[in-house]
Amino acid sequence: MITRLARRFAGLFITLLIVSLLIFALMDLLPGDPASIMLGTSASPETLAALRDELGLDQPLILRYGQWLAGVLSGNLGQSYTYGVPVAGLIVERLAVTLPLALMAIVLSVAIALPLGALAASRRGVFAIIATLFSQISIAVPAFWVALLMIILFSTLLGLMPAGGFPGWHEGFLPALQALVMPTVALAMPQAGVLTRVARSAVLEAMHEDFARTAVAKGLSSSAVLWRHIVPNALIPILTMIGLQFTFLVAGAVLVENVFNLPGLGRLALQALSQRDVIVMQDVVLFFAGLVIVVNFVVDLSYLAIDPRMRKAV
Repeated sequence: MITRLARRFAGLFITLLIVSLLIFALMDLLPGDPASIMLGTSASPETLAALRDELGLDQPLILRYGQWLAGVLSGNLGQSYTYGVPVAGLIVERLAVTLPLALMAIVLSVAIALPLGALAASRRGVFAIIATLFSQISIAVPAFWVALLMIILFSTLLGLMPAGGFPGWHEGFLPALQALVMPTVALAMPQAGVLTRVARSAVLEAMHEDFARTAVAKGLSSSAVLWRHIVPNALIPILTMIGLQFTFLVAGAVLVENVFNLPGLGRLALQALSQRDVIVMQDVVLFFAGLVIVVNFVVDLSYLAIDPRMRKAV
């Protein structure tokens, strides 16, 4: 088992290495010259050449990739062309908004979807109708549209919540948390709809397994059979979807962050793209890609804790 786990860690590292090379090569193909954007259209060719030499943009691609990779491995992500500050500090600063937002959204999504999906599968009737309507509506309605409706209702009409902006955690936990409530709901609703369907299907499949029939034959209540036996054995597809949703929420929150004017990581990536800040784009995209790979790896390992049969297969 230890040998298999070591192989998985090695595969994780190789995957990240390949992804980093692809990211660097694709970013290099983007149109626009960072030096020209930094200096403006009136800069002379000599000035442009001097800046390109200072930034190392005139060096061969493989050499620039090696220098960037060495910096990433040592924790030095380079310096932003636009902001003139270390990229690592920018990412950490923006993660203080995006990460709590994604965590709150995934917790809310699971809190809604898991009970609703399980009850819709076990009791059917009204719960099945509610689960179907909720999943169809929440999936059909885009998150940014939910965000706009919430701003109109809770901020403009009722004045209960701030319409946007983020005061920062240094201003106090409650004001910062209040600024993230509506973005959390807007992000969580579509994901909760998808997760409800997955949970319902997984629970329905587990209900027809032998262990479920055995639990019923022992005389356990329907509630005990559902929550102590069926739901734990239906967690593998649910955990898979949760892992996918979490990485999507971190990387795909850019629209909601822009609607609520939140200084998150997705907004930083969008600003870097518009300003042709290549080093920021490379580091942010690598962070997103690495997060997807690492989360999927952690989800794979969690299968071993949930299902003892998979430990024997490792």
